[in-house]
Amino acid sequence: QVQLVESGGGLVQAGGSLRLSCAASGRFFTNYGLAWFRQAPGKEREFVAGVTWSGGRTYYADSVKGRFSISRPAAKNTVYLQMNSLKPEDTAVYYCASDRDGLGYVALDYDYWGQGTQVTVSS
Repeated sequence: QVQLVESGGGLVQAGGSLRLSCAASGRFFTNYGLAWFRQAPGKEREFVAGVTWSGGRTYYADSVKGRFSISRPAAKNTVYLQMNSLKPEDTAVYYCASDRDGLGYVALDYDYWGQGTQVTVSS
């Protein structure tokens, strides 16, 4: 059984930075994908960034390219999302998720979810 626990959310001014962490426990295989999704009030959950368990490939939503960076350092069961140049529209609950079959772009592809962490960006 995979468990995911997010941390690092908070309140930040526009233009600031935050780093989210996702501590993963359980058994992972190299074909697993790990991703960050976010969900703002009244909106659907959307893909933000993803990384293969091996750390070799990363993917980003167009809205965060160049501002966010996802990583999974070797030998660490933690996935990070470094968020720079934050905008008010980045405000959402951010979720860490794991896909047993690779790295999908929609929430339905994912098998395991964390509880979420709130990120609020003030203007």
